[in-house]
Amino acid sequence: MPKNRERFNPDPSIHISKMNVIIPFSADVPCDSNGQRMWWAFLASSMVTFFGGLFIILLWRTLKYLWTVCCHCNAKKKEVHRITTGDGIKRADKDDGAASEVGWMTSVKDWAGVMISAQTLTGRVLVVLVFALSIGALVIYFIDSSDPIESCQNFYQDFTLQIDMAFNVFFLLYFGLRFIAANDKLWFWLEVNSVVDFFTVPPVFVSVYLNRSWLGLRFLRALRLIQFSEILQFLNILKTSNSIKLVNLCSIFISTWLTAAGFIHLVENSGDPWENFQNSQALSYWECVYLLMVTMSTVGYGDVYAKTTLGRLFMVFFILGGLAMFASYVPEIIELIGNRKKYGGSYSAVNGRKHIVVCGHITLESVSNFLKDFLHKDRDDVNVEIVFLHNISPNLELEALFKRHFTQVEFYQGSVLNPHDLARVKIESADACLILANKYCADPDAEDASNIMRVISIKNYHPKIRIITQMLQYHNKAHLLNIPSWNWKEGDDAICLAELKLGFIAQSCLAQGLSTMLANLFSMRSFIKIEEDTWQKYYLEGVANEMYTEYLSSAFVGLSFPVICELCYVKLKLLLIAIEYKSDQRESSTLINPGNHVKVQEGTLGFFIASDAKEVKRALFYCKACHDDITDPKRIKKCGCKKSKTAAYKKMRLACCFDCGRSQRDCSCMPVNVRSDMDSPQRDIPLSAVSVNDCSATLRAFEEDQQSALSPKKKQRNGGTRNSPNSSPKIMRHDPLLIPGNDQIESMDENVKKYDSTGMFHWCPSKDIEKVILTRSEAAMTVLSGHVVVCIFGDVKSALIGLRNFVMPLRASNFHYHELKHIVFVGSLEYLKREWDTLHNFPKISILPGTPLSRADLRAVNINLCDMCVILSANQNNIDDASLQDKECILASLNIKSMQFDDSIGVLQANSQGFTPPGMDRSSPENSPVHGLVRQTSVTTGANIPIITELVNDSNVQFLDQDDDDDPDTELYLTQPFACGTAFAVSVLDSLMSATYFNDNILTLIRTLVTGGATPELEGLLAEENALRGGYSTPQTLANRDRCRVAQLALYDGPFADLGDGGCYGDLFCKALKTYNMLCFGIYRLRDAHLNTQSQCTKRYVITNPPYAFELVPSDLIFCLMQFDHNAGQSRTSLSHSSHSSHSSSKKSSSVHSIPATNRANRTKSRDSRDKQNATRMNRVGQEKTWFTDEPENTHLRTIQIKPVNTLAVNQISQYKSTSSLIPPIREAEDEC
Repeated sequence: MPKNRERFNPDPSIHISKMNVIIPFSADVPCDSNGQRMWWAFLASSMVTFFGGLFIILLWRTLKYLWTVCCHCNAKKKEVHRITTGDGIKRADKDDGAASEVGWMTSVKDWAGVMISAQTLTGRVLVVLVFALSIGALVIYFIDSSDPIESCQNFYQDFTLQIDMAFNVFFLLYFGLRFIAANDKLWFWLEVNSVVDFFTVPPVFVSVYLNRSWLGLRFLRALRLIQFSEILQFLNILKTSNSIKLVNLCSIFISTWLTAAGFIHLVENSGDPWENFQNSQALSYWECVYLLMVTMSTVGYGDVYAKTTLGRLFMVFFILGGLAMFASYVPEIIELIGNRKKYGGSYSAVNGRKHIVVCGHITLESVSNFLKDFLHKDRDDVNVEIVFLHNISPNLELEALFKRHFTQVEFYQGSVLNPHDLARVKIESADACLILANKYCADPDAEDASNIMRVISIKNYHPKIRIITQMLQYHNKAHLLNIPSWNWKEGDDAICLAELKLGFIAQSCLAQGLSTMLANLFSMRSFIKIEEDTWQKYYLEGVANEMYTEYLSSAFVGLSFPVICELCYVKLKLLLIAIEYKSDQRESSTLINPGNHVKVQEGTLGFFIASDAKEVKRALFYCKACHDDITDPKRIKKCGCKKSKTAAYKKMRLACCFDCGRSQRDCSCMPVNVRSDMDSPQRDIPLSAVSVNDCSATLRAFEEDQQSALSPKKKQRNGGTRNSPNSSPKIMRHDPLLIPGNDQIESMDENVKKYDSTGMFHWCPSKDIEKVILTRSEAAMTVLSGHVVVCIFGDVKSALIGLRNFVMPLRASNFHYHELKHIVFVGSLEYLKREWDTLHNFPKISILPGTPLSRADLRAVNINLCDMCVILSANQNNIDDASLQDKECILASLNIKSMQFDDSIGVLQANSQGFTPPGMDRSSPENSPVHGLVRQTSVTTGANIPIITELVNDSNVQFLDQDDDDDPDTELYLTQPFACGTAFAVSVLDSLMSATYFNDNILTLIRTLVTGGATPELEGLLAEENALRGGYSTPQTLANRDRCRVAQLALYDGPFADLGDGGCYGDLFCKALKTYNMLCFGIYRLRDAHLNTQSQCTKRYVITNPPYAFELVPSDLIFCLMQFDHNAGQSRTSLSHSSHSSHSSSKKSSSVHSIPATNRANRTKSRDSRDKQNATRMNRVGQEKTWFTDEPENTHLRTIQIKPVNTLAVNQISQYKSTSSLIPPIREAEDEC
């Protein structure tokens, strides 16, 4: 204070007492020379404004109330007068019209309301501007707080006072707008913002008048901070409730803190008025802020404290409210900050690196399975970042998994149903979006509905994004077709787990073990080397194979598929199983082992089975000129002869141009893209782009010679027009009518519908379920043999699993009618009635109401004579113990395996018919390589019945085989039941997500193999009608039957029996391919075949794609893709379906089947007696189906055992002898088909 006095009193001779000198003054500023305080003038201006306005409002309301009360009687008289007199009515109408007009006061009020409303742009700008100026005024207060509380100031010289004056003039105008727009003036007058204006705006005008400044109550501007959250909402910055709440709490806490500090700063620097302001202390504003914080937190260090009575009194009351606020607000603020989403950021895309978004069912199991397959080392370098999006934060285990893969994996918390979250993960720039489904949910339809909604949300946000989603139920796939932007041609895919699961199991009924082989092919498995000579060694060598695609080299152009397949297998050590074929109309279709009639075109995509992606590159790099003499396939690299041959090609083209008489640029022989490349020697000219029809014969001959040597231009793997999923071979022959032996078209009956409208499946008119129901006695009287028994658990409340997906592969049209296996369902009739609407158009189906746990029901359907027993469960067990999820299936499997059967049934042997490859003469048994069929010995124990069990939980596989030594923690694919093809879990289908992303053609191939030929047209039809529609046979629909199918070839007899005596698998591969166009791709071998013991286990395991020198044993069954045989049903299909009389008589007559004796004189290798004994002990031959057929009885028997027949090996093969039996016909309305 003395320093201030010396600064503002230039004349030290003037003596002023300490009691009288209150404010600093200067002679330059016209102020009170006595230094007397005038704080009361500033405070009085605010108080008069506040209470004066309040008094006027209350007075106006009182007068208005009195006026209303006094005029109430007059209003009643006026109303009565208006009713009684006509003139009064007119005057009332005029009064009403005047009242209906909007007055100028109302107009001004509405205009003011629009001006301050945040709903308009002007209002938002004005609100934000007022808030910003309030903060500016608060900042000016912070600056002036370093000066004395009251001092003499010259308005024209003080810059901060001028700015503060301008701000307060704006506040005054805004106050007027608010007052006009207010509906209730009294409540407006008492608002916090109004009080702030009362105590901050009038003192500024008083300062100008008195030429002095009083810091006073300007700190109340800090209360404007309470509106901070509203301002941020107006600016669309705050959107979530948590963020709004957090900003509200912080703004209230800070504004209260700063306002209280301002009051302490005022009273402590001024002193108590009754003490003549002598007890003041010099405290800066920020020291007061510190004092209030330690006071609210109840710490109270004592270094700074209040001396004035006003200050201490304020602290007494503030500590009550401040402590309560501190104790409630601060923990809540900390909780909100701590609960902010740890994974709530946004993804930052990296240049040159793609990313995918994975959402849906995100758990430790699903994520670990996905990452294990997606990031497998056998793939090419995966330069893709995986972004997981889920609305629940990960648990500790899942978080640890993300940290282990932090270089390629990121997690964000959010929902794909929220467009804001989709923007956070940059879905518009993502390469694809993958949606995982919960396979273990209690309500599959609800899970599918959730995933469909996710697809809708993502497609609505970005229609061009590629989506791959998992679906649980087949019928829910139809809903995806309703999404306008859903387009399978652009890469969108729906992986239906029920469709593929039941399709895999159905294919195992035709070739046991196929489900395991296919599951291993599209799953990425690391090679596990085992030195011991055990069955696991050979199984794991096959497990290391996967399915890949690669474009074929130009060296293969013009060659037939079998020739290329043999060359790839022998020379490149690759197994080619299918190609992408483009017809003349440029329609693409996937052809599996198409045969000799298909010639490979330029740029054909091949489907290979190999151990890693690098090996498949050999098919692209192969050059006949450079690699023809190479024996080591690893040396096949990209050759360097391409440039020189291209130069010679250009010279020939130039000669052609001279023949045309035109320059290179104007030559009509070449397309524009080729002419433009003439000056670019670095670029290769694609041969397919050049037309050679207009050139000389010399050039044509040159190009034809070079087609086998040049490598094609590398194409993008997933580029180009995509194949139709589930597409069937549209062009399997150039003309179906010109096929030798294709007499079935000539006998085509246009009045009979045998197939569905697409020609892909056998069809019959719909049947009532009562016609296919068998009682236990009826089933026992009917000797079923070579059939498929489906044991299904389900009830009225169970979710439908879609049995149509199981039946369709078994009713594919590439089987002849007599080759169809009869299907018998054993289960709850109530459940099967719900499924029957999708099954009533398929032939050869029966139902035995009962339970799969009843041995009487199982014996009634002759389960010991079935080709396959399938155990399914529709019960979704929502229980905590995962081991109990498969209790029904496990109990049923163990129940069947423990059953014992009487060998007397062996006298009723009815051998399942094998399939003879095309080209083998069936006219007489003597002309075939094998004379007749061997008979099968009956099954005496349930352990020898072929069974495949569906499991929900992978770990439950340990309970299926009591004699195995599998560890409970062993992965599913390493367990014995899975390797043997007797167990299948839906979890193996998880790998299809990764496989489909990297190559969508893989899913097309899997569907073609598994579903029996389901097409997009058929899916659309099922979506419309939910049932197959019958169609008349036409050349086009019958051509769809010409597609290959999976079968099993037995080596103990037949044309390949000589190779079973220690022959090489490669020799068998080449012989089957050359002779019968059969493509072998695996072995189904006895588990103990390598032991050479007398008593061996009858279990078999799968060996995928064995090497060329792999040694065969006589008991092996070979997986093969065999061609459709047009001649197989000539004599049988000649029987018209309309000839019910002959058909019925044949069913009623006795079926006598003679099995002639056979010999093995055609074998080139000798076998010692022990080998013969072991070979005969290992094999079981199929049974001739003698019930329920539409074919004549004198048809020649099959001469080769190609299975889809019973793959069970028995201990002995009896002497071949004739067997006859009378088999009662099964009660079924098949004659309607």
